[in-house]
Amino acid sequence: MTQAPQKAPYTTNNVGIPVESDEHSLTVGPDGPILLQDHYLIEKMAQFNRERVPERVVHAKGSGAYGFFEVTNDVSQFTKADLFQPGKRTEMLARFSTVAGEQGSPDTWRDPRGFALKFYTEHGNYDMVGNNTPVFFVRDTIKFQDFIRSQKRHPVTGLRSNDMQWDFWTLSPESAHQVTWLMGDRGIPKTYRHMNGYSSHTYMWINGAGERFWVKYHFKTDQGIDFLTQAEADELAGSDADKHRRDLFESIESGNAPTWTLKVQIMPFEDAADYRFNPFDLTKVWPHGDYPLIDVGRMVLNKNPEDYFIHIEQAAFEPSNLVPGIGPSPDKMLLGRLFSYPDTHRYRIGPNYAQLPPNRPHAPVNSYAKDGPMRYVPSNAARPYAPNSYGGPAADYGQFGDPASWETAGELVREATKPHREDDDWGQPGTMVRQVLDDAARDRLVSNVSGHLKADVSRPVLDRAVQYWRNIDKEIGDRIASNVNGG
Repeated sequence: MTQAPQKAPYTTNNVGIPVESDEHSLTVGPDGPILLQDHYLIEKMAQFNRERVPERVVHAKGSGAYGFFEVTNDVSQFTKADLFQPGKRTEMLARFSTVAGEQGSPDTWRDPRGFALKFYTEHGNYDMVGNNTPVFFVRDTIKFQDFIRSQKRHPVTGLRSNDMQWDFWTLSPESAHQVTWLMGDRGIPKTYRHMNGYSSHTYMWINGAGERFWVKYHFKTDQGIDFLTQAEADELAGSDADKHRRDLFESIESGNAPTWTLKVQIMPFEDAADYRFNPFDLTKVWPHGDYPLIDVGRMVLNKNPEDYFIHIEQAAFEPSNLVPGIGPSPDKMLLGRLFSYPDTHRYRIGPNYAQLPPNRPHAPVNSYAKDGPMRYVPSNAARPYAPNSYGGPAADYGQFGDPASWETAGELVREATKPHREDDDWGQPGTMVRQVLDDAARDRLVSNVSGHLKADVSRPVLDRAVQYWRNIDKEIGDRIASNVNGG
């Protein structure tokens, strides 16, 4: 017996009231004026006018998925954070992105890639907001806004400007290490699945005995590092601008869940003070010979979001989400981001963004926060203030052990970090060029930089750019000079 087709559910408005028509407005006669009393029409138009939220100023174009993180090695001697305890499995959300492009920009522009993770731990959300490179362009957060504006569009032409980029980079020598990464093979990953993720920043870990350590995170792709050449990326920008977003979704949908292995570098707390360069400088890496990689666990992304806007566009990652056992370091960029990220979420998606599905913790929330636009979960405190006599949460300073802090002394100053022995800007990118890259990678680096410099870069900036590369490596700089006739 043939089963009768199921009847489609009837259309309702936003509060569940059945509507009369999906296609026709209420009018006076077939050709008469539309009536204001057609409340469903008004609701549809008003909702449509408001369905966009401001895009992220940085990392606007991205993609993401849910999954889990599972600990495979015991690192409890370094941290008491519950998500890193032996055998622990923690649900999580990941978002990957380009940095400078807008929402509709191609996935394959040469750009760093964001690598943002949210772990739903027993003690609240822990966020790691990193990139696919272990370093960054600047070391002081006061320069971040200037850096981003130099990578965005020219205020007069509305066009991306290589001249603005090189103008800022060549006047900011601390950018040399990251620019070397950007202009090399890692500047355009083949897919989001074929790139590593790094905390980039240094963080503090605290163990159960109150001992402190400095830590850097390295999420190594199990799919293998792979990249697009500039020509391949340019072709894809025109033929499939959503290449990376499509690849991640289709890989998970087909059951080919991408995975990453987490490794960390651990520096004893006392080593930082007299290490040969400032270990909190975001433009530097810690050599693996000094601090080898230690296995921690495995990240698996195996669930696509049911709605992109709800779960990815409204996802709010913030480095200030630090759970017991993890704290910040004196990294100036990190300390600025502790304020900047939650502040941008309050502007972009509202003060109650933590109640949205992707940001909602899986742990209980015992907060005195109240009211504001779009709030729908009330505080469970009897009175909206602390202390009070009627019941509610009470802070317990000692419950989770020693706080994540460090001691410092000195006057208030505006200056570079106190020099360590090797605090120069050219040494690490020079080492990368000479010792990490092979001949083919060096050839691609020269080609990528030369091609970038030939596009609308003015003579004073071009001359500085050539010297910039000669400071990194004389031979590479001479080859670039020859290519662009800037020598």
